[in-house]
Amino acid sequence: MGKLITSSLGLSAVGIASFFFGRSTPAPVETAQNENKTTFGGVGKPAGGELITPSPVQPDGFYKYGFPGPVHDLAKHAEFVTCYDRAKRNPYWVLEHITKDSIKRSDGVDRKKSIFKEDETVPVKFRARLRDFFRSGYDRGHNAPAADAKFTQQAMDETFLLTNMSPQVGDGFNRDYWAHFEDFARRLTTKYDGVRIMTGPLYLPKLCEDGKYRVQYEVIGLPPNVAVPTHFFKLIVGERNGDANIAVGAFVLPNVPIDNTQPLTAFQVPVEALERSAGLELLHKVPYYNKKDLCKETKCEVLVEDRVESKSVAQNWFDQFD
Repeated sequence: MGKLITSSLGLSAVGIASFFFGRSTPAPVETAQNENKTTFGGVGKPAGGELITPSPVQPDGFYKYGFPGPVHDLAKHAEFVTCYDRAKRNPYWVLEHITKDSIKRSDGVDRKKSIFKEDETVPVKFRARLRDFFRSGYDRGHNAPAADAKFTQQAMDETFLLTNMSPQVGDGFNRDYWAHFEDFARRLTTKYDGVRIMTGPLYLPKLCEDGKYRVQYEVIGLPPNVAVPTHFFKLIVGERNGDANIAVGAFVLPNVPIDNTQPLTAFQVPVEALERSAGLELLHKVPYYNKKDLCKETKCEVLVEDRVESKSVAQNWFDQFD
């Protein structure tokens, strides 16, 4: 597995191909003053103040037909915030904040009451559909896990929106190692006053037989439009009240069965490598001297024995949805 991680991530030798996405910018407001500035043949000044050659064309005139995007559907829920990728029908990322009190189960809150739902705030043509996952061979894998949202039934129900889901391998990953990894993050609330978690999918290059790197991933659905991530990441930040220092751990796991004996530290990566591969700015407002290595402050490990459900019971529960 260690060899698999090194070759699939490509962190050491060649670097990960960056997957960048920009923030949507609104179309310019049409005003008389604005029209004077963009009139055909007009003269403009750049930031430096020097005159530039007048342009004979107006490419931004396309905005009169409507701004094309990209549009990132940002939604705040009780337990998490999600930013949705309309092209891949996956989240870009999901943000959580958990504490030892927030993960306690409130009376009446039960996962069996929750059902998977399409997110109706996303236009239908860009929406992941329930039917897309049917007989796909993949689980509807939570980015923000339901077990983190036990303080109200509504909070738990919201974690079942498809904007919080990504196709995940079931046996050996979503129902096993990934679930133990989520449990590790929850256990950190006994050491830190607050734990902030960013989770999301990645589509990383793979070394092919011809010696070239390519990004290849499956697409599911009818029509095929939901991307199956090659990897998933978690950025975990431990906070203590009144302490400017934070404990930081970045992890990237392949979307494949992982043996439970694999050490979690085998999947730890530099935050900078995660930034390059995801195209995200991460923790850039925090001085480097305030960032401490999470796995040097605490033992980063998954505990399989904490799973009290038998494999057959868990399997039956998931099978009713897939």
